[in-house]
Amino acid sequence: MRTLLNVELDTEAANRLIKDGTLPKVMGDLMSALKPEAAYYYARDGRRCATLVIDLADEASIPSVCEPFWVQLNAHVSVHPCMNGDELQTGLGRLG
Repeated sequence: MRTLLNVELDTEAANRLIKDGTLPKVMGDLMSALKPEAAYYYARDGRRCATLVIDLADEASIPSVCEPFWVQLNAHVSVHPCMNGDELQTGLGRLG
């Protein structure tokens, strides 16, 4: 299931990882595990953020996707099923 994952890093936690040089490895490991279809990084309201488009196998996969962000980065994470234009057209075609 195509899923939009919004991640907002905790500033203190991210600062610590930047100072000790481990943030690139942590983020790299997370990206290697998730293999996002797309990944965007940006600042929002003074915080480091990322939006990832991932393939979520099922709802039971949510904890294994979110926990590393919570544990390693003290991040705020939101998960949203999403679709592309073709999928939207298919869904609209199913309307009575």
